[in-house]
Amino acid sequence: MAQTPLFPISSFILPSPPSPQPNSEDKNGIVHVAAAGSSLPLKSHHDALTRYTTHKAAGHKGYTDLQREVDEVRSLVAKSWAVQRDDIGFVSSVAEGVSILAESLEWKEGDTVYVDRDEFPSVVAPFAVRGQRFNNGVPSPTVVYGSEAFDGVDAGSTEAELDKKVDSRTRLIAVSYVSYGNGARVDLAAYRRAADRVGATLVVDYTQAAGYLPIDASVADFAFSASFKFLLGTAGAAIAFWNRARQSDWKPVTAGMYSLGNIVPDWEGEERITTRDTALCFSRGNPSHPSIYLLREGLEFLNRWEVTEVEAHVQGLTTELWRRLDGEGIRSSTPREKSKHGANITVHCKGATEIVDALSAVGILAWNGYGRVRFSFHGHNCLKDVDRIMEVFPGLWRQWNAPARSAL
Repeated sequence: MAQTPLFPISSFILPSPPSPQPNSEDKNGIVHVAAAGSSLPLKSHHDALTRYTTHKAAGHKGYTDLQREVDEVRSLVAKSWAVQRDDIGFVSSVAEGVSILAESLEWKEGDTVYVDRDEFPSVVAPFAVRGQRFNNGVPSPTVVYGSEAFDGVDAGSTEAELDKKVDSRTRLIAVSYVSYGNGARVDLAAYRRAADRVGATLVVDYTQAAGYLPIDASVADFAFSASFKFLLGTAGAAIAFWNRARQSDWKPVTAGMYSLGNIVPDWEGEERITTRDTALCFSRGNPSHPSIYLLREGLEFLNRWEVTEVEAHVQGLTTELWRRLDGEGIRSSTPREKSKHGANITVHCKGATEIVDALSAVGILAWNGYGRVRFSFHGHNCLKDVDRIMEVFPGLWRQWNAPARSAL
């Protein structure tokens, strides 16, 4: 059990604590259990921004330094995702990366995209909105939704459902490795088999997994991850992975200065305009250099531990919180088994907004939205954080979710 934090809490910038609370051992402490929404910033981010501004101020030589930083961060990501550096690039967000894919494919009438019913909007919207926008004569995919429940808890599609709903019309399958909604972890190997069976493209969102779970991105054709959650970075630069071994013929259909292979072609002549043959083709303009500098700090900090060590620490806390909630009669919407969930424990309940606000008022920073309270752990958490949650949350939960009394 994680009796002490794995990461030194002194490495992070903490928010101001609330007023001391009665009945709490830690009178001035903050319990940050919101990394799945936005992680604590590192103190070393200040140094990273200073390094960035120094490079930016140095003219042409500084621009060379900026580009070197991009490549070095790509190498760090590639190593942690078990892929090649040239397969790694950057987009501004997961939504942008998926949108670039959606516009690049030559859709045919009847094509479908398969997603789980509760998939994150950034993974679904590029296809769903395209289908609504181009519905008169322009072929666009139809989104097919599916998911089954394990013991009443949504945990992605089973292989049987994939066999049933993924068919010859399926052009692309998109899935999050770990669900933002309830923390369920899917079997990516089953999704890969389904894609291979019908020749579909597999797109994976690693946002809720990267930073504490082992990742082998080669299972996907394309993959993305935001940086401001468990990777300890910030918004503005999301990771883009292009599996060039599987998708060697793929090219984006729009470009900008940065994504061009021949930077200044003869625009009006016969020279063919090309895009980069690496995943940097995802960046039409300069990538967000400040965000990439901050991401480097997160990656290098995380590299001080084996990812399996972080996984074990985090999941010791998730399973303990799940067990204690269950003991209080509070049902989590997260699968109990470690192999079926990530770093989040969620409770779908009435009054979620009010409960999260009340938790924040006593220094417990959880996450709200979609009718659920979400507790997410990272290496800076420990068992005392679970203790503190259980001091406060059950009482708040019962205020809004008390069992109805039977009529006399």
